[in-house]
Amino acid sequence: MESASAAIDLKIKELGDWRGTTLAKVRDIIRKADPEIVEEWKWAKATSPGTPVFSHGGIVCTGETYKHIVKLTFAKGASLPDPSGLFNSSLEGNVRRAIDISEGDKINEAALKDLIRAAVALNLKKKPKAR
Repeated sequence: MESASAAIDLKIKELGDWRGTTLAKVRDIIRKADPEIVEEWKWAKATSPGTPVFSHGGIVCTGETYKHIVKLTFAKGASLPDPSGLFNSSLEGNVRRAIDISEGDKINEAALKDLIRAAVALNLKKKPKAR
């Protein structure tokens, strides 16, 4: 079995268009925001090739690609501060939030790094012990 990072590299190469370029760019931003991020490849099955997942103390976000968007879904996005208003999708949920990036969209790197760091901090927060 190939490594998750190699699978993500292959996905970027196979896309061969703006979606691959965008996925590579957000992946780079995620790695810069948290050098300890772990790349995973999850949910592969006969009907789906799987999804790139970025984790640190739990899932931070996924990097899905569709025909017209690259979607970064934050597992605990509803609990994260988003002062720059990056979240523009899955806003009705109680847990997840997503950022849909369309062709030609500019990515606010500083705000995305802040969101990544906040997601990691939330994942690493110690849970109170039950009495």
